[in-house]
Amino acid sequence: MGAVLDRAFVRASGPDAVAYLQSMVSNDVEAVAPGEGTYALLLTPKARVIADLEVFRVDEDLVLACPPQAAGDVLETLVRARFRKKVALDPVDYALVWGDGDGDGALAELETPAGVERLLAAPPGNGAMSEAEWELARIEAGMPRFGHEFDGSSMPAEAGLETRAISFTKGCYPGQEPVARLHYRGHANRGVRGVRFDGRLVEPGADVTVDGAAVGRITSAIESPRFGPIGLAILRREVAEGAHGDAGGVPLTVVSLPFA
Repeated sequence: MGAVLDRAFVRASGPDAVAYLQSMVSNDVEAVAPGEGTYALLLTPKARVIADLEVFRVDEDLVLACPPQAAGDVLETLVRARFRKKVALDPVDYALVWGDGDGDGALAELETPAGVERLLAAPPGNGAMSEAEWELARIEAGMPRFGHEFDGSSMPAEAGLETRAISFTKGCYPGQEPVARLHYRGHANRGVRGVRFDGRLVEPGADVTVDGAAVGRITSAIESPRFGPIGLAILRREVAEGAHGDAGGVPLTVVSLPFA
């Protein structure tokens, strides 16, 4: 069984497909072997996130999974910058599945903090888990999600995406200079943190205050069977783990990620 995740897909094929994607996204796609995948970002030149991507190697092609709401921007950006590269970029139908998948014929797999994601030619036809189960796992793992912890106004470091999504040793790509400058010479003013709510959940979007000062907002919330009401928040860097605050009238405690 597996949960089918809400992703759209673009296939890059042709003799320049791997080299072209290597020059466009934030992680090292040349290092991805057939049947494997990596997590990457497509960025603007100012290092704002156009979309996050699961990039899978399927034979000689690369298959990109991205948020459906960003699929048009992903395709447009890649086509516009292609110039004379010998690479075809086409919307395609696949399925991205998370969860137990023994014998499901996965074309490629990617390990994530919330478990393995697998690229399938079509959605599984039997006993699929719900996406809510994946949402629980990714919040417990502290895994940011496009449209929740980050969006088109975010830089990677603000959403805790550097460790998984960025290679600091590969070649150039759009947005590389601002990303590297912030990484080596400065720090993000805010980042993704875990919060434990005291008593009940708080709706995403609620402002977080600590010692009477506004320090960020709730971005995701869920009732965890293991940890009770928990969530993720974008908070200012100076807010310490263990700090007590409030969101939507509900007391909360800031905790480290992943939840434990």
